[in-house]
Amino acid sequence: MDHLHHLCHSMQECFSDVQSRISSSNPQDRPANRYIINGKVVVEHSPGLSGPGKSASVQIYSSTEIDPNTRKGKMSGKACLKHGKSSKKDDTKITSYKIKLHVEPGFGNPGAFVIENNHKHRFFLQSATLVTPENKAIHFDCRSWVYPIKNTKSSRVFFSNTCYLPSQTPACLVELRKEELQTLRGDGTGERKEWDRIYDYDVYDDLGNPDKGPDHVRPVLGGSDSLPYPRRGRTGRPASKNETINLDTYVPPDERCSPKKLSEFIANAMQATAHFLLTESKSLSHDSSSFESFDEIRDLYSDNRSQALKGTVTEKMKKLLPAELFKEITHASKQDHMKFPLPQIIRANESAWSVDEEFGRQMLAGTNPTRIQCLREFPPQGSYIRESDIEQNLDGLSFEQAMKQWRIFVLDHHDYLLPFLRKMKSEGVCPCASRTILFLRSDATLKPLAIELSYPDSSSNRMKIGVMFPAAEGTDRAHWQLARAHVAANDSAYHQLISHWLHTHAVVEPFIIATRRQLSVMHPVHRLLDPHFKDTMHINALARSVLINSGGILEKTLFTGKFSMELSSELYKEWRFDEQALPSDLLKRNMALEDTQDPTAAHILFQDYPYGLDGLDVWLAIKTWVRDFCDLFYEDDDSVKSDTEIQAWWSEIKNVGHGDKRNETWWYQMTTKTDLTQTLSTLIWIASALHASVNFGQYAYAGYPPNRPTQCQKFIPEEGTMEFAEFLKDPDKYFLNMLPERFQATLGIALMEVLSRHTSDEVYLGQRPSSEWIDNNEVKQKFKKLNDSLQEIEKKILERNRDPKLKNRWGPAKMPYRLLYPDATKDEFRVGITAKGVPNSVSI
Repeated sequence: MDHLHHLCHSMQECFSDVQSRISSSNPQDRPANRYIINGKVVVEHSPGLSGPGKSASVQIYSSTEIDPNTRKGKMSGKACLKHGKSSKKDDTKITSYKIKLHVEPGFGNPGAFVIENNHKHRFFLQSATLVTPENKAIHFDCRSWVYPIKNTKSSRVFFSNTCYLPSQTPACLVELRKEELQTLRGDGTGERKEWDRIYDYDVYDDLGNPDKGPDHVRPVLGGSDSLPYPRRGRTGRPASKNETINLDTYVPPDERCSPKKLSEFIANAMQATAHFLLTESKSLSHDSSSFESFDEIRDLYSDNRSQALKGTVTEKMKKLLPAELFKEITHASKQDHMKFPLPQIIRANESAWSVDEEFGRQMLAGTNPTRIQCLREFPPQGSYIRESDIEQNLDGLSFEQAMKQWRIFVLDHHDYLLPFLRKMKSEGVCPCASRTILFLRSDATLKPLAIELSYPDSSSNRMKIGVMFPAAEGTDRAHWQLARAHVAANDSAYHQLISHWLHTHAVVEPFIIATRRQLSVMHPVHRLLDPHFKDTMHINALARSVLINSGGILEKTLFTGKFSMELSSELYKEWRFDEQALPSDLLKRNMALEDTQDPTAAHILFQDYPYGLDGLDVWLAIKTWVRDFCDLFYEDDDSVKSDTEIQAWWSEIKNVGHGDKRNETWWYQMTTKTDLTQTLSTLIWIASALHASVNFGQYAYAGYPPNRPTQCQKFIPEEGTMEFAEFLKDPDKYFLNMLPERFQATLGIALMEVLSRHTSDEVYLGQRPSSEWIDNNEVKQKFKKLNDSLQEIEKKILERNRDPKLKNRWGPAKMPYRLLYPDATKDEFRVGITAKGVPNSVSI
């Protein structure tokens, strides 16, 4: 009945509008005094829901003729959506409607339109095109949810694809521009409703769940000197919640994943979430034990694993999820029978992971290639490793020669972990802090020289320290393998919490919020950045509900446990935005030399560093594109300084979004085009290439627990102890018992699989979802130049991967390095675990 009421109401409005036009003009005047602007509006429907049709109406604003009463552009008459033609694509119904808008003579070009939804359902407005009487097409790339006016109490405004700096905004659109930004900022109060388009900041006060008991209390991250953190989007909901998993957390509608992607993502995640839903089930009792053999681990990978929801899991999911989402997930899971592939690390050679060369290679080309650094002083501060420990293992070089040639490296996971070790040990794991020293051989492979481990002494408050060295065979080799497992556990936690979560997901979110609040959609920088924010806020909200929350998957799988996010906060204290630019990062880690002649200003230390070499190519392509883009809109430094929206944006990022870092002196001043270009290039690098490099290789490397265990159940056994006797009796069994237990391991594998998958609606670097994303041909030419550059990079990467001298591109595991392969030449979907392709945004 509500639907019929709104339909009748809309039809009556349209009829009244036409009637008033007839009565207000003489018939003979109508042809001369009225002009018609025709248009097309394209709408996407959620599965099973009807389109808006005549329940939606549109009016347009002139960009050239101002109404003196409103100080806004003159408005057209109202037109309803009519003559819908529907098509179906990937289970999504797309309907194109025609509209006919009557305008006064001299109306000029449309600059914006308002749409009112009197339908009972929301709809996704994909785009609109208006054609003036002079046959000029005006494009509107909308891509936004339009909710019923009974919920929103106001119409929606959309601006054309023409970009203006604030000072260049047509007078007709100035007030609309200001009003739209004011609406998006809200007033900072109240709990957000699904249809609210409001962007505001909050601290991470929603990770704990005190209602479940004291063990689920977590500190608030952000807003204090002791626990600083980037801000997240404000929801206004109470910090404490009772539900097990909340997949319906508020994010502004335009930041949400598409219904198709969400159902795809959740269906893929069934394996992971099922463990939490069935923790009381007796069927999991077996999973509390350790693996008995490597064959048993191998048996985890079956060839045909159905994703269909069954029995108890279905019932639990039905209670936890909104009905519409549950329906989509059930549909997706029934249709999607996926293979659970062998991780690449064991596909060509099942024992390659255990080779020291592969262990070192993964620090340069694995899933966490951003931590290793070249040592300029030895030993590292506080280390117990001495020159005499390693000088006999430098392939004939003296220690002094190796240092002068920049050939001693360290993977350092030591000092930042020390304050946490005893607390972590109390939670039942065996945590160590580690330093791994490596030597760069003449063939550019990394040769491990020593591993230093620090761990809590059970009988005192002191730390025990052990230094282990590589061995080729026997129990010494097995002992070394145990030390490597502890290093891998350290690196896995750092990768997941810092390289991946903090340095991409968390640090980008404040930039998204500030962009929506301070940069109009008409602003060119908003248009530049928008594709690099796709789905990030929604993915982060899901992560707060499932991954990083108390009792979440990361706490269950990483050795850092309940202290995981506290540790992440501690390392945020070291974070610098300017050092996330790839050249700056490489220089800081001594992995490149400063070179003012190089376009990137950094010359890589050695060519066979796949992440660094490919990354610099992608970085340069991004920066060139950003510089070209900014040159089209900013004449000089003064035009940046006088851009009121950019200045407000940057101030809000520094003082609010990353407010715990507001007093740092390294922030760019944002007074020059160079400042703006470097900022935007860094932000796009983080959202696209950096995230791709640390995310999409996770299953390939960490899908096999012996290669990258996420926690260790035993310390290195000391001679003369029962543990050492156990180790001597069966070194392999001791190693397997050290790995995560079956439950944690299986859960970790499932998580790696989900995170490593490309989804079907992904948009990649060098691509836009629409060819009409901006009404500026010069910009489109520069964007074509970016795409051409990325295609050249693809050729370079393929050539490097064919070069037998570049051993780190394949390694003993025979895994080509493709994590920064843009994959910009293909337009078709690339779904699944491909270990290549650079999406525009942090969208998984």
